[in-house]
Amino acid sequence: MTTIPKHQQKNYEIFRDCLSTALIEKISQPRSKKPKRKHRSKKYSSSAPPPTSPISTSTQNGDTEKEADPSVEADDLADFADYIAAETFHALPYELKTLDYYTYTKSPDLQTRYYAVPLTGASIPSLLPALDPAVADSLSTYGVTREPAQGIDEFLAPILTSYLATLSTAPPPPRSTIREADGCEVCGRDWVPLSYHHLIPRMVHSKAVKRGWHRAEDLQNVAWLCGACHRFVHRFAGHEELARRYYTVELLMAEEQVRRWADWVGRLRWKGR
Repeated sequence: MTTIPKHQQKNYEIFRDCLSTALIEKISQPRSKKPKRKHRSKKYSSSAPPPTSPISTSTQNGDTEKEADPSVEADDLADFADYIAAETFHALPYELKTLDYYTYTKSPDLQTRYYAVPLTGASIPSLLPALDPAVADSLSTYGVTREPAQGIDEFLAPILTSYLATLSTAPPPPRSTIREADGCEVCGRDWVPLSYHHLIPRMVHSKAVKRGWHRAEDLQNVAWLCGACHRFVHRFAGHEELARRYYTVELLMAEEQVRRWADWVGRLRWKGR
């Protein structure tokens, strides 16, 4: 079983959040019609891939769904994401497992080597030369990756790009609302990293004031969301629609589609490492 050292735990949680966000987004997209697989109750540990896929986005009658299928067991998906994240993080170079913003800004060498983001699939083998082949096999078996269109390198490239971008970006200015947030304000999870979401997207701030949608003093209102919910909100509605119709958490949660998402993703739990 892969164990994450205590001094790497913070970075591991950031990496796991980046990976799980991509994984959740991947499996919540429409898929072609497939026969439903029989569910096996046997669990797996992070030391070996699970025998059957816990991932499916088709309904019982085989029709395509846009949202995550509620029948997918959250525990299975969490175990799967935890296994992939732990094995992949373990294979990263030590400096990437311990990197932080201040180390990055003081090291011209690190800036030179990891400045070329976004990463591409061609960059991944040099970063993960010792990655267990079972990780690639698991992702392929469960339909997360599909050669030759998208192999494991292409799947991991945006995840590592997001991870490096998070570590090399200056911490956001303190926001008083983070003290009031007990967890993600959509799904309620309090064991995953949070980032602030502008309830009135910055891309339309000028338009929102000019057209009288909002006052200038309201433009900095934020909600604290996990990575998966942050991504979901921006898929759920465009910038203008968010600004005009969904500029509070309450307005977002009034939508049935958002509540279904929050209920599903809120059941994903990570095991301690």
